[in-house]
Amino acid sequence: MGLALCLTTLRSPAQNPAQNAPPERPKVTRILFLLDASGSMMAPWEGTPRWEVAKRLLAKMADSLNAYPNLQLGLRVYGHQHPNAEQNCEDSRLEVPFAPKNAAAIKAKLKTLKAQGNTPITYSLGQSAQDFPVDKTSRNVLLLITDGVESCHGDPCAVSLALQRKHIFLKPFVIGIGAEKEFGKALECLGRYYNAAEVKTFRTVLNDVIAQTLAKTTVAVNLTDEAGRPVETSVNMTFVNNVTGQPEYNYVHYRDAAGKADVLDIDALQTYDLVVNTVPPVRQANVPIRAGKANVLTYKTPQGTLWVQNTTLSPNPYGAPVPAVVRAAGSAATLLAVPGGARQKLLAGTYDVEILTLPRTVQRVRISQGQTTTVGYAAPGTLNITTDLKGYGSVYRLNDDESQTWLCNLPEASSKVNLAMQPGQYRLVFRTSTSQGSKYTDVRNFSIRSAQTSSVSIFGR
Repeated sequence: MGLALCLTTLRSPAQNPAQNAPPERPKVTRILFLLDASGSMMAPWEGTPRWEVAKRLLAKMADSLNAYPNLQLGLRVYGHQHPNAEQNCEDSRLEVPFAPKNAAAIKAKLKTLKAQGNTPITYSLGQSAQDFPVDKTSRNVLLLITDGVESCHGDPCAVSLALQRKHIFLKPFVIGIGAEKEFGKALECLGRYYNAAEVKTFRTVLNDVIAQTLAKTTVAVNLTDEAGRPVETSVNMTFVNNVTGQPEYNYVHYRDAAGKADVLDIDALQTYDLVVNTVPPVRQANVPIRAGKANVLTYKTPQGTLWVQNTTLSPNPYGAPVPAVVRAAGSAATLLAVPGGARQKLLAGTYDVEILTLPRTVQRVRISQGQTTTVGYAAPGTLNITTDLKGYGSVYRLNDDESQTWLCNLPEASSKVNLAMQPGQYRLVFRTSTSQGSKYTDVRNFSIRSAQTSSVSIFGR
């Protein structure tokens, strides 16, 4: 019933409203500039205070962005309201709220600010979460410009990660200005870190960050056979944010009649692991996606098909097709369970297929690209236990070396038992529930033949 319900919720392409839906409205991108105004920003940088350089270039950037559609800017500053002597760890304020085309407001505000205080980066990151409007469709970008590390004993890396996990903002940009390379090691965990040791580099980095933020990025994924031909498709793919561990995009792969994969819009401001959900899955860590480019990713995913079925024409006492468990050859770890009679795609390779007959049977099979490998089991026979006495018992398989292997317990609540079993030699061990000693256990050997019934009488003569 559950499967039927799932299937009835699917629609044909003609019924799917998404086929005729209007194009999505462009997402709003919001860039929050988080600017360091601590006292150290007054240190000279190529003859000019870092603070003045940062304000001048930030003002130019705001000007250049003013004409972009679907873009809003905001400005938060820290360390500017209290002198450093006060060691104020909550000196952070949203000076210019988000609004479209607000470059003039940002430039005017920058002229009024002075650098003088502490460096409460962790507190400022936490406060920035309230600066972005509640809008699940927007792209929220944070750009931290600083010349120092946290001075208030906070953990900015932990806060940044927590806010990314909550989708408050994407992976932040961090620009360290006028600093040595070692300085960046403490800030790399915050996001994408850039070392701008020179004014010229600072200007270049600012432009590069904006280009990455606003440029359109596309990704096409080719799934190939062993020869590198892009013939595989209709496989689920997941782009997982490798910072937060959360899935960002789920797709079922598509290629057109010409064999060309379709183009996906992937936000390059995040970093991903790509999981191609074949069996077993193919995973690429740190997918190389270049911002503003048409990226083409290629992965070998040659697949064949496993078909588990009863290969005989005899009646099936099991009552239903028998399921199977698939493992990589020689491995104890289960890859998946396959319903009886089902066809399951697998990556080309060698597998152990355990068919859940009684007893279970294991076959090693080779799956080849584009081919179907059929795995079957012998037609079972039936064990019929005849007794009017309820009790406790087990069935064992008799091995060639005269040892025995336990298979299953008999149901305690029933005195009549019919079990579908694979052909072979077996042993039945049984004690009635009313007997008062282990010595009253009955042991019977029996054989099972395909498509035949074997009757075993417990405590019979």
